[in-house]
Amino acid sequence: MRSHPADNHQVPLTQEELDLCRDALATSTLDHGLQLLGDRWTMAVVLGAFLGVRRFDDWQSRLAIPRHTLSQRLRALVALGLLRQRPYQERPLRHAYHLTAKGLSLYPHVLMMWSWERRWGARASDLPERLLHIGCGHAFVPWLACEACGDKVGIGDLRFTLAPVDALRERPPARGRAPRLAQAEGGEPGLGLRVDRWALLIISAVLLGCHHFDELSHVLGIGSSVLTRRLADMVDTGLLLSQADLADGRRRIYRLTPASRDLFGYILCFSGWASRHHFLAPSSIRPTHRACGHAFVPQVVCSHCRQPVLAREVRFEGLAAAA
Repeated sequence: MRSHPADNHQVPLTQEELDLCRDALATSTLDHGLQLLGDRWTMAVVLGAFLGVRRFDDWQSRLAIPRHTLSQRLRALVALGLLRQRPYQERPLRHAYHLTAKGLSLYPHVLMMWSWERRWGARASDLPERLLHIGCGHAFVPWLACEACGDKVGIGDLRFTLAPVDALRERPPARGRAPRLAQAEGGEPGLGLRVDRWALLIISAVLLGCHHFDELSHVLGIGSSVLTRRLADMVDTGLLLSQADLADGRRRIYRLTPASRDLFGYILCFSGWASRHHFLAPSSIRPTHRACGHAFVPQVVCSHCRQPVLAREVRFEGLAAAA
């Protein structure tokens, strides 16, 4: 096992550490979960469901998503148990889609998506301007907190232990090819985080101390040409900073930017959801809250009253409600 604070590792990783990082990422609930839900259209549909979209035509008009693509995503979300179908009362041969209890358990992850997009995304106008916590009656910003002690947590407050999970090592990967970062064919979705599975895995690898091209290639198993293009995309879109390595001028060092560091809440909430609600397996990347010493379980709380936020206790303002 390897334990270290997030993103501050300066010494190059040993081969043993790189192999451990590779195995931990490959068997992580983050990676396996993103193979199921990490493409841009799927998360756009999920976010639409939380914003009150229920009908096929409403998703299609809001997202400008191809009808065949939308049909595929809805079928997949029903098969995963995140949505259920109910006939329209006025049109029994057609169906509305509603979030299940399992789907509602994605809410902390969705709140982290909202928080990141409102601060860094190019499509903030597609999201509610404000969230109102019914429990305390105040507008709020979602904060990531430690379930054990209740303190607000930032990326520097955690250290990570890596422990590959054999159950996920043996699990076959989900089928399907993830789209490129913010440049997939067919344009951008109107809702949903604009980073894909590979971008989130690259950010996670840098977070765990992999700062050089060869380190990232090894732990992620990405070919050189593909990784070169993806790193360039992420530098261009402000998710990575590329610097000359002062110890070796032929190499570049990749570091997180404020925008990518802010994705850690999204990553931790999604990984935790995949672990507890889908795979029923521990995460291979295990954060510990340094202040209280407990294993870190993410909890999203209201910035005003510090109480956990549930989907039924939130109203949104500044976006027209779905029909």
